Amino acid sequence: MRLLVLGGTGFVGGATVTEAVRRGWSVTVFNRGLHGTVPAGVHRLRGDRTEPDGLAALAGGEWDLVVDTWDGAPRGVREAARVLVGSVGHYAYISSGSVYAPPVPAHVGEEAPTVDGSADATEGDYAQCKMGGELAATEVFGERALLVRAGLILGPGEDIGRLPWWLQRVARGGDVLAPGPEDLPVQYVDVRDLAGWTLDRAVEGIGGAFNVISRSGHTTMGELLASVVAVAGSDARLRWTDPEPILAAGVVPWNDLPIWIPRDHEFRWLQERGVEKAYAAGLTCRPVADTVADTWQWLRSVGSVPPRAGRPARVTVGLDAEREAALLA
Repeated sequence: MRLLVLGGTGFVGGATVTEAVRRGWSVTVFNRGLHGTVPAGVHRLRGDRTEPDGLAALAGGEWDLVVDTWDGAPRGVREAARVLVGSVGHYAYISSGSVYAPPVPAHVGEEAPTVDGSADATEGDYAQCKMGGELAATEVFGERALLVRAGLILGPGEDIGRLPWWLQRVARGGDVLAPGPEDLPVQYVDVRDLAGWTLDRAVEGIGGAFNVISRSGHTTMGELLASVVAVAGSDARLRWTDPEPILAAGVVPWNDLPIWIPRDHEFRWLQERGVEKAYAAGLTCRPVADTVADTWQWLRSVGSVPPRAGRPARVTVGLDAEREAALLA
């Protein structure tokens, strides 16, 4: 197979390139060439889709499928799709569950209402840009557009820093504020499972939108943090704490305490999306212990969470040590 990845050096794009190389595919990446590296044998084209003639390097190429990880202005997706429509068989766009219009019910499925978006937009917030990207890919490729609505993505290479924050915090040892309850279901997808599923479905010519994330309860906060303690090799002691005093102290779920969203919180749906369509289409998710162990191994090798391919992080994650100490006291 001949794969083109638009991006290819960030978190999801990098995992996609790695998986395709593992399969023995011919892989080309297109990006500005300013950040990151690619595996040996991967062909790198340089260009900036936001600039006039920035897609010129793609002219004359032919690929079986393309994976686009773009999260900027939707017009960038539309312009790339228009350039590639005659030379690529299938277009996989990595979107997000953030496209669903609030208030979002639990177990939301792909048929639910989405935020407003425009394929021609040159700006917008994250949800609007991802929705516009979906519209752009579909406008050009129609049924040949696969819309991958990912949820929380974890695993080696994570450039937001949610799981890395927990690993680094536990590695420091001592009493660790563990947000309860221990049996709180967690829903996420390992980036390698996301990449593998996306490539498999694109090869099959599958189109349309899919919530690509594990079933809610694939793991729990208790199992997740126990796995972190097991690999970090410190004297950390998890101090399980009910949500009420944590929330009363102004701690923000998801950001201050990454991954954690308590029951009855307005954003709890982020951990309770409907996923039967993706599972029926072959999604499988590896055990959380594997994701945690492999992320720790990667984090130790790189030393710190990398920047997001030259773009600022969307969020700053992690609870300040003084605030954590005050809550523990």
